[in-house]
Amino acid sequence: MSKKSPGLTKRNDLWHINKVIKGKRIYESTGTGDLEEAERYLAMRVNELRGQLIYGERKTYTFIEAATKYLKEEDKKSLGCDAVSLTAVMPFIGELVLEQIHMGTLQKFIAARKQAGLKNNTINRDLAVIRRVLTLASRLWRDELGNSWLGEQPLIQMLKSDNRKPYPLSEEEQGRLLGELPEHLQAMVLFAVHTGLRETELTRLRWDEEKQSLGVFVLPGDRVKNGEDRVVPLNSVAKAIIDAQRGKHDEYVFTFKGEPVLRINGHAWRKARKRANLSQCRVHDLRHTFGRRLKSVGVSFENRQDLLGHKSSRITDHYCKAELDELMNAVEKLSRVNLA
Repeated sequence: MSKKSPGLTKRNDLWHINKVIKGKRIYESTGTGDLEEAERYLAMRVNELRGQLIYGERKTYTFIEAATKYLKEEDKKSLGCDAVSLTAVMPFIGELVLEQIHMGTLQKFIAARKQAGLKNNTINRDLAVIRRVLTLASRLWRDELGNSWLGEQPLIQMLKSDNRKPYPLSEEEQGRLLGELPEHLQAMVLFAVHTGLRETELTRLRWDEEKQSLGVFVLPGDRVKNGEDRVVPLNSVAKAIIDAQRGKHDEYVFTFKGEPVLRINGHAWRKARKRANLSQCRVHDLRHTFGRRLKSVGVSFENRQDLLGHKSSRITDHYCKAELDELMNAVEKLSRVNLA
């Protein structure tokens, strides 16, 4: 058996590197318990570091390495949505080094997203996440020698906006759409048109946010677009949907096959929308439907603002009983006129 190379030690069944090259120490795990594999990894890291120190070579990183770092270190409300975007792009650019990513190498991804029926604005959200990762790689992240992960940030251009007017659903259209959706999405869509929740507020709805004795959910400000806690009163339809979800998951209200639903706007939604001849309807239109129906049954502007979770000086998570009753009566009007 050949003698192991200097700088390798075995701890907890894995070989670790502890070696100084030109005054720079490599101190990391090889990720393997096999000596030959560890030797090859050590040689690769030594050559890599010498190239950087002697010839000024820049260490390269793949996009999947950058995306992993981004998801571990970022702290934002929409990180779950960012993860969905990054997962979608991985088959196209995940193995590319960062220097190889530009609008040219993103074209296959963009074409695939369009073919899947996604609109430009949705694709732009994906591109914005990719651009953010590349920005951090070029401006903030540094390797052990102080070099940025990416030398020059490429220009990632957004696609032409395809903003459309809101499309509130009629009662008949809602029935058609619900009839084409799988059961777990039926519940979420119907809940959305009776509460006005945004997609990200709905998909991450948690049992510990429920105040069952009051018949409301209270969403913390870090999950709400305007940053303020949001009270969500439940009418009889919404309560029935919530009761049907009890016992399915310990943490999240809406799940599928034991996991939280990260987004409504997936393949099942888009296929159902097409079969129902409602291709123009977006997930956000469920919220418009809620707002339009509140207005049609005579709910005041101020109460509509509160129920939709808009920023308001009236908003608080400590409504007095009279105020809460007023909001509860407002949303109950939607179930009384048989809009479900």
